[in-house]
Amino acid sequence: MAKDFQSSKPIYIQIADHLSSQIVRGEMRAGEKLPSVREMAIQSGVNPNTIQRTYSEMERMGIVETRRGQGTFVTENEQVLKDLKSRLQTDIIHSFVQNMKDLGYSQEEMITGLEQYLRREQE
Repeated sequence: MAKDFQSSKPIYIQIADHLSSQIVRGEMRAGEKLPSVREMAIQSGVNPNTIQRTYSEMERMGIVETRRGQGTFVTENEQVLKDLKSRLQTDIIHSFVQNMKDLGYSQEEMITGLEQYLRREQE
């Protein structure tokens, strides 16, 4: 996962967002063990303290659970996973709407443009 990080957002949040996206896409399943802090730090090219902070933040949000002596696992709580998916959807929609507003589009123009785009995608 080693990649360039945005300077506008803390790295631990960017990594948490990436892991959350993997969970929502089904690349990581409920109950699946995450890489150890050390392994994830190497994969990400960051300090292990950054990964520890990432895992702690995700645990605080209920997305992962740490089991003493076993590691960190994706939660098996289906409601938490549904809420995560809904939150990510809302974040993406908010970003889209804000970008379109910044370009001067009205709500009607956004809806029309989105409908046209989706129709073209179906063809």
